[in-house]
Amino acid sequence: MKDRRSVDDLSIEELEQVLAIKKHEAREARLRKLRARGRAGRAQVLETVTAPAPAIAPSGPKPLLTRIFNSVLLVVEIGAVVGLLYLLINSATLWQTLNTEVAQALAPTALPSPQPTALITAVVLPSGHTPPTSPGGAQFNLDEIPVNLRPAVQALPAIAIPTPGPKQAVRVGISGINVDALVVQGDSFDQLKKGVGQHLGTADPGQPGNMVFSAHNDIFGQIFRDLELLNPGDEVTVYTQAEKFVYVITSKEIVEPTKVSVMDPTVGPTLTLISCYPYLVDTQRIVVFAELKK
Repeated sequence: MKDRRSVDDLSIEELEQVLAIKKHEAREARLRKLRARGRAGRAQVLETVTAPAPAIAPSGPKPLLTRIFNSVLLVVEIGAVVGLLYLLINSATLWQTLNTEVAQALAPTALPSPQPTALITAVVLPSGHTPPTSPGGAQFNLDEIPVNLRPAVQALPAIAIPTPGPKQAVRVGISGINVDALVVQGDSFDQLKKGVGQHLGTADPGQPGNMVFSAHNDIFGQIFRDLELLNPGDEVTVYTQAEKFVYVITSKEIVEPTKVSVMDPTVGPTLTLISCYPYLVDTQRIVVFAELKK
């Protein structure tokens, strides 16, 4: 029975079937016409030639080899990048180290400031002199120095006196023996003409270490004539430009001029007073020791 539905009522599949049938009927009609004219074989050849060639599917192994090759290339590229980064970092580190070493090599080395030192005090205590009653009068007593050291001592140049500073001693007072005297730096024969001399390189007032003062007993004001009258407990006041420090006497002793160990540094703040002894004889030294009052 012939299907009487309209085109709008047909599905896509049914339309495709109808179209295929129409194409087949049209082809058969053309073939019949061509057979009638004797050209049917040529039409079949033309249809065969114009028919599209089937697509050739790619072979299976080729995509796998391509993926492997690409993976190897990726690994090589990553390794090259990592190696380059390592070289850059290592080069930067080496460059920084080299710059540091060069800077250290070129930096000036800080050297301690030289301190003037009276070498004569290494073999004899300060304030030594001949008595003012001797034939030549009062002068530096070279006989106190060991014979083998006298040429070296006589050849010594004058010791440079340091520039005064705010922490240096400028005056000393000892009420027990009525002393109030100027303090100068250095204890050479000429410096002791000016007052009480502080041995160069010894401690400043109030500071840890041994501060050493010396003065004459029978010349140039006889400042330390009565050191022997001091006793433990007596006080010595030392002044700077802005402060004062009180030391308390602990002991005293009579020593030979060569006993320079009394000027050795100490751990705590101490004061050592030195003068010739006995009065107008001057063959020994009287040494008074004191400690900073707490």
